[in-house]
Formats: sequence, structure tokens, C-alpha cells
Amino acid sequence: MSCTLESHRAELEELLSPVFACLDSEVLRIDSPEAIDRILSEDQNALLPIPAFTNSQMDGYAARSADLAAASLRSPISLPLGFTAAAGDRQIPLAEGTVSPVMTGAMIPLGADTVIPIEESGSGAFPELVRAGVGTPSGHAEFSAPSAEGRFIRPAGVDLETGALVAKAGTRLTPTMIAALVSSGLREVPVRRALKVAVCTTGDELSDGQCSQGQIPDSNSPMLAAWLRRYQVQVRTLQLPDDPQRFTLAIDALQEQVDLIVTVGGISAGAYEVVRQALSPLGGVFHHVAIQPGGPQGFAQLPKAAVLCFPGNPVSALLSAELFLAPLLRQLNALPEPLPRHYPLAADASSPEHKHQVRRALIRDGQVTILDPGSHLVHDLARADALVHIPVGVSQLAAGQSIETWSMNV
Repeated sequence: MSCTLESHRAELEELLSPVFACLDSEVLRIDSPEAIDRILSEDQNALLPIPAFTNSQMDGYAARSADLAAASLRSPISLPLGFTAAAGDRQIPLAEGTVSPVMTGAMIPLGADTVIPIEESGSGAFPELVRAGVGTPSGHAEFSAPSAEGRFIRPAGVDLETGALVAKAGTRLTPTMIAALVSSGLREVPVRRALKVAVCTTGDELSDGQCSQGQIPDSNSPMLAAWLRRYQVQVRTLQLPDDPQRFTLAIDALQEQVDLIVTVGGISAGAYEVVRQALSPLGGVFHHVAIQPGGPQGFAQLPKAAVLCFPGNPVSALLSAELFLAPLLRQLNALPEPLPRHYPLAADASSPEHKHQVRRALIRDGQVTILDPGSHLVHDLARADALVHIPVGVSQLAAGQSIETWSMNV
């Protein structure tokens, strides 16, 4: 059975949506290394206003605007200094007819309603300052212009009031959102549990150590595990032999431990296609998708876990993940869809007209060079910095033609 890229994507969305919806919650400290990019499972409301208190936007003098209403260049007003308000100090009162030196971020003294930047004072610099409880202030500050009420003052709660919504359930914990949550008084937040995935590579030819004759290194396991971790997925890897009975026993045990099983290899038309042999009797669906590379695809729903079945060649395996799993993981993790960029082709290219071809490419000197389509070319996969989608119905592309590209390996 054959299907289109779009129809297979729809099948996998139907398969995985219930899995993603059933992920439960856990509570994390916001400063935990595990918090970055996690998804809130509940709405979060502010325990504190932002800013937490009314404070100064500038280094300068806190004053009553009425005391400076008549100030001018011809008739400057000189006011005695009160105690200094520094960042971290408790709020101090502003005595009648005085000004208080105030530092950026310090609480506005009680009774003050304006701040005059230090450079607008007569001297342009602070004299000797005295904080409350340290001594007795002395000296004066001179001003040659009025200062409007509220000037250079940041009112408490101007950004967010106590009790206001900081972030909705489903919000991703970006660095800036972490700052907003901490600023609003939150220290722990409920987040959606990370998706648990097992990557199962198949094939008696695979080795995770020294290769004997006829064997190759298992590059799919570390590649797909690293790829999945970019999406906040907890990953385990397992090599399974070309034995349907042992494969079935291993998968049956895995479904008790993970949400999703990704198999790699064993789904083509060969004689020892262990994944197809084991999962077909359990309701597994296997068909050919009109794409290149990565045409053979499959999936299954076990009682306690979903299964995605990718082909075994490394290029096909990674591009299957990019085409079919990445869009769903971006949606799960509130990540934006990648935006294509357009470049002219450096040389002519061809594509099978009846297939959606996905080619690796290099961006050099403002042009895109399309690489060989072979699904075994792991080094080409590693050096590529872009993907090019050539849709069904297009067989020839001409040099100089503008084409869409998507970044990869970034």
C-alpha cells in the first residue's frame, strides 16, 4: 500500500496525539537545569507584583514635585539633603522640604513623587552621602527646572499585578519566561512530564563496539537519541536482533516503561524484516510513502505505547524523524515551525517526478548546492546545512532557479 507524505503525517498525528495528551505533571524548581524549554501543565499567577515595589529608574534625587515647581535657570532652588536610598534598603521617609539621593532600583522614599537624574542637578555629582542609621546628612542639592510628578519612577505592579496571569498552561519555559516567573515570586512550577522514548535499532549486522566481518557500527542509536534530546525527550536505546520472537518480547517489556517506541530498520521487502514480521500480527501498519529517501514507513498501537517504524539507512532514519516526528514534537513543546529561506541553485538538479524528494544541501556564497540523494551517505548528512524539498510533479530544476531551503545541523 502506498500513501502520500501528507496522509502519513495525518496518520501519525492521530496515533500520537492521545499519547501526548496523557503525559502527567511533575513539579520542578524554576532554577533547575531541567526546567529550560519544559512546558507548563497549569496556569501560573503572580505571587508578587512586577516590579515588587515602587523604585527609581535613575541615579538621582527623590523629591516632591511641588517643592521644585518654581525652579528655573534664573532662580534655582536649593534643598537640603536627606538620607540616601540605596538598592536593597528599606523604605525611608522624605522629610518636608528636603531631597533624598536615590540609586537605580532603590525604593522611592515615602512622600517623594519624582526623581531628578544626578546629571540634571547643579553639581552633576553626588556629595558625601549618608544612609539611614549611619549618621546625619548634610549639604544641599540645587535644581534649575521643575520635575513632573511620576518622572523616572517605576510604580509597583506596572508590568504585572499580584494575582495576574504570568503564563498559561502549555507555555514553554524560555529563559525570559523563567525570569518573569521568578520575578513574580514563583520558585516551583508544575511542568508536563518529559516524553519517554525508546529507540530500537534492528539488524544482526549492527555493532556497538568492535565490528567483525559483515558488521557496521550502529550510528542510528546515538544519532536519533541526540536528535530526540533536542526536543526535551528522555531517551533510551536498545539494539534488537533479527529474531521476531525476541523482538516481540523486548517490545512488550519496553511498552511498560516508555510512551513511544521508535524502531529503525526491518520494515522493507526483504526476507528478514523483523519489525514488520513482529508487529504486523499486532495490528501494525506498513506501507510505502511517496518520498525519497525513507519510503518504507510503519506504525503500531500497542496496549501501553505507540510505535513508529523508520527505515534503517541513517539518512532515511533521520529524515523520517525530521519529516514525521519533528512537527509533532514541535507542537508538543510549543516550538515555532522553521521558516524556509530562498537561495538560487548552483547547478541543475533532477528528481523522480512521482515522489516528494528530500535532499541534503550546502549553502555556499549565497547559492545552494544539492547533494547526492543516497540514503547511506552519513558523512554527507553530517556536512549538510540545509534540506531542500522537491515536491511531487517536479522532475527538473535549473541552475539559478530560486528554491526553498530549511536549516539542518544547527
